[in-house]
Amino acid sequence: MKESIQNKGEKVKIASRVLAVTGTALKDKALGIIAEEIDKNREAIKVENSKDIDAGRAKGLSDAFIDRLTLNDKRIDGMIKILHDVINLKDPIGEIYNMNAMPNGLKVGQMRVPIGVIGIIFESRPNVCIEVASLTIKSGNGVLLKGGSDAIHSNVCLIRLIKEGLKKAGLPEGCVEIIEDTKRESVLEMVKMKSFIDIIIPRGGLQLIRFVEENSVIPVIRHDQGICHTYVDEFANIQMAVSICFNAKVQRPGVCNAMETLLVHAEIAPAFLPLMWEKYAEAGVKLRGCEKTKKILPDITDAVEEDWSAEYLDLILAVKTVESLDEAITHINQFSSHHSDSIVTDHYGNGMRFITEVDSAACFINASTRFSDGNEFGLGAEMGISNQKLHVRGPMGLKDLTAPKYIILGNGQVRL
Repeated sequence: MKESIQNKGEKVKIASRVLAVTGTALKDKALGIIAEEIDKNREAIKVENSKDIDAGRAKGLSDAFIDRLTLNDKRIDGMIKILHDVINLKDPIGEIYNMNAMPNGLKVGQMRVPIGVIGIIFESRPNVCIEVASLTIKSGNGVLLKGGSDAIHSNVCLIRLIKEGLKKAGLPEGCVEIIEDTKRESVLEMVKMKSFIDIIIPRGGLQLIRFVEENSVIPVIRHDQGICHTYVDEFANIQMAVSICFNAKVQRPGVCNAMETLLVHAEIAPAFLPLMWEKYAEAGVKLRGCEKTKKILPDITDAVEEDWSAEYLDLILAVKTVESLDEAITHINQFSSHHSDSIVTDHYGNGMRFITEVDSAACFINASTRFSDGNEFGLGAEMGISNQKLHVRGPMGLKDLTAPKYIILGNGQVRL
């Protein structure tokens, strides 16, 4: 008989209190043992993952979706690396900062403490289990995970290995729990568990995000769509632009930091677009272009209004030719999901205007949006990428899993 969601929530809450006061050395030991468990159980992971892949193919899921789902040796190596990267990060818990002396002699400052229990609801990518568990264990937080049905076998296998590592390290297995029920009703139950969960983080499609935001009684940190743009400025180096735009779309199209819309200045479009289209055609990318783009590339598909706000997560790209940097910025701020957007330019002023005026969590100059990732930013791993402005924006790492509390040091002061 499966354990109830309420019981799992209670177990995580109790275990989180133990983890909150656990020292860095023991938390790091647990992460190291989990890495060993992942390494020595590679074949078991791949067997369980193959069940999800076979089911996904039978359902007709796209190649990009299957790619997000797949755990091969390279991705397993990546999960092990993440665990070791987090071990090497400084533990933020207990850090004292902003300490100031008051006129009455009181010393007032802040200390970083764990948030408590994190509830994370995610879709399709099983390696999220390792990223999330590594960060929550290191930051002293318990976590209750709810994955999608497409990755259920992989997720359950990985959580079993994480719990085995916690047990061998002498920490409560309940620090990390997973809800195995894949029905939407289990999400509804989870987002009502205010007595056990302190923050809910949804990672997935727009429908999931809206469902969680509309139904949760727990504060939500939204990790929303990745409608990412690259703008090729009139002052761009064309070869650099081709390289960046190819990587941003093709390197891994099924993830949230892949480019979904390409904006090109009208002055550079006649020279740039044919070269770019040649590269994209070789990779199987399908373009949907505006009227101006179609004059240069007449064989591509017409773009419609819905294309400018589409997250394809596939080898499909919307292309718009614009007359100015102002038009590019206006378009991005209107249609972007405020995730990650990039400009390719050799003009310093245009680059600075872009990163100042584009309202997104990550703004790049002359680099692929594929770098928008906690590990690439030196955070070790990430809970996801927040599109909102409170409590965190962009990749959510270790420090973002802490809350400040005031500490006041006195020597007998009383208020008059």
